[in-house]
Amino acid sequence: MTTLNMLARLKAGLKKTQEALAGRIDSLLFPGKLDEACLEELEEILLAADVGVATTQSLLSFLRDAIKKSVIKDPQDLRATLKARLLFLLNQAKPAVETSVNASPYVILVLGVNGTGKTTTVAKLAHRYKAMGKSVLLAAADTYRAAALEQLEVWAERLGVEMVHHQSGGDPSAVAFDALRAASCRKKDVLLIDTAGRFHTNRGLMEELKKMKRTIQRQLEGAPHETLLILDATTGSNALQQAQDFHQAVGITGLVVTKLDGTAKGGMVVAVADRLSIPVRYIGLGESLEDLQEFDPPAFVNALFSSD
Repeated sequence: MTTLNMLARLKAGLKKTQEALAGRIDSLLFPGKLDEACLEELEEILLAADVGVATTQSLLSFLRDAIKKSVIKDPQDLRATLKARLLFLLNQAKPAVETSVNASPYVILVLGVNGTGKTTTVAKLAHRYKAMGKSVLLAAADTYRAAALEQLEVWAERLGVEMVHHQSGGDPSAVAFDALRAASCRKKDVLLIDTAGRFHTNRGLMEELKKMKRTIQRQLEGAPHETLLILDATTGSNALQQAQDFHQAVGITGLVVTKLDGTAKGGMVVAVADRLSIPVRYIGLGESLEDLQEFDPPAFVNALFSSD
């Protein structure tokens, strides 16, 4: 896919967020004037887009200070400064240097609550790695739902990749153990472990995640090399709480934000990056295998302000 096609799809996918955020900001600023009423309305716009209370207050404080120092002199200055600040916040949460990228197998633990698109995202990641010429093994560690195993089996067959699984109701950590052993013996490049859809408030299930991670760490030094949390953009501000709880429990190295094409609340991407400094690794903009894209902060912000 060409860069131009990717940008076009990004803009199309973020159309609802663009209209709710940048579109409303443009309507506010033209032919508006810079006063407290303008900033109060800007606050409402940011909150409606789920930029989050803390991040919104931080942004407004930054803008007020810039106005006071005459860095911002007119509405267009405010627009440009806000855009630059959003990019700054997103860039602060850079992915960690993947020092283990040559590890074999490269182990990716995938987490998230039910309904976020977790298992489908595992399939999309497998598709990406296969396209890079990597051999992939899937692990069905969501042993609580028979439907989850069946769904992953369908994807494995469709993608032409192998899968390790146990019977429904089995020990998820045992699945991870066997999958890692199989990946090593079969000389697979990448092991993707699909875990149970867990509510961040369920402490018993969170303890199971901790156990699984310890099992992986004991078996292969440096693993898991990535621990990705899948967040549904349509959940809005609740995504921040989910990320906080999962990060506290097992340590998240990156986020995958799905369903951005179906919501006007894409500002949650900024909120999570700002408050937790966890990088967004990928974003989902549709149902096809190719709709999982690496997150590009400049492209994301430019797509929001698509009139540029």
